[in-house]
Amino acid sequence: MTTTVLQNIRPWGAESVDLSIEDGLVTGLAPHRPGSAVPGGTEVLDGGGLLALPGLINSHAHVDKSWWGKPWVSYGGEATTQGRIAHERTERSALGIPSTDSTELVMKEFLRHGTTATRTHVDVDLGVGLDGIASVRAAAERLGGALEVEIVAFPQDGVMRRPGVLELLDRAAQEGATSIGGLDPAGIDRDPVAQLDGLVQIAVDRGVELDIHLHDGNDLGIFQIELLIERTVQAELQGRVNVSHGFALGDVQGARQEELVAALGEAGISWTSVAPPGRGRLPWASMREHGVRLGLGTDGIRDLWSPYGDGDMLRIALGFARVHGLRHDAELAAAVQLTTTDSAPFVHRDQHELAPGSRADVVLLEAENVQDALLRTPRRELVLAGGRVVVEGGELTL
Repeated sequence: MTTTVLQNIRPWGAESVDLSIEDGLVTGLAPHRPGSAVPGGTEVLDGGGLLALPGLINSHAHVDKSWWGKPWVSYGGEATTQGRIAHERTERSALGIPSTDSTELVMKEFLRHGTTATRTHVDVDLGVGLDGIASVRAAAERLGGALEVEIVAFPQDGVMRRPGVLELLDRAAQEGATSIGGLDPAGIDRDPVAQLDGLVQIAVDRGVELDIHLHDGNDLGIFQIELLIERTVQAELQGRVNVSHGFALGDVQGARQEELVAALGEAGISWTSVAPPGRGRLPWASMREHGVRLGLGTDGIRDLWSPYGDGDMLRIALGFARVHGLRHDAELAAAVQLTTTDSAPFVHRDQHELAPGSRADVVLLEAENVQDALLRTPRRELVLAGGRVVVEGGELTL
């Protein structure tokens, strides 16, 4: 049994405590007493009175698509969903995408910024088959489990318009993907009923979850959300369906929006957002009231869709706070909670907290309080993943 005591840390900015860890799990917290003795054979780490957060959770990533670590790639192609798909399909082979090496580098950036678990969409199509999933798994293995990874098999090039993709998604589900994805059933496939029915059948047959990318806005997007709600309830998939992006929810207002949020809550459908400026505003307070679970993610990082991103989930939380005009302390703390405790279900954790029973994922920062940490996004001074030190002084120790 490996025993560690992380001394003198301030969970969520509270009073200093000593946190005990055994075999990768938090086993206890006690008030910090300077000079107090610890049992022989115990590893002692000095937290220096730093603010402590649970490990950050990235609920929506695309780690397989990055050119991180490669020479700079200039942005090209048309700035539409279809244009980005076409550009990526044309250029990805020349960049060696998917690549285990680049995927590993992205994952290391996640860890360096304190992210210890991620839910990542991985492209599955007629060109790459399931190779992207293999690359992601290989990269995660190189990190020895420091970053826990859940895979969503994602049909970035469409489903029904590409015969054979449904079969690939079914194979991915059989081979261990925890979720299968969908993409703009109307806007891309132009057959929302067929796409959703096909995906729901796989989810039912294989016991996996659904995660639907939905960029379509306004009435077209709302129509697809309503179809998804109906099918979720009919197939008894409550708690196993997520909408990614879902810009249409922010396009409607008033009673119609409130009714839709209530229906999402009743169907147990969750939501993930990357909080983009312009289209990232959500009725997040109403979603909390109706039990619509919300998670945040980085989306792609330096890929053929966008040159932006560095893997820092605190920056994503800060973007969410800005988009939604958050000012009060409780609101700012809630934005940080979206990237930590609130996102535990997105990576199938019953709990994710600085408390007994949780995986010992701990992030230490030099900050007065949680609000200060969010607004300044200081470097991560120490990161523990499963009780193992993986970052010191902002740099990886792996």
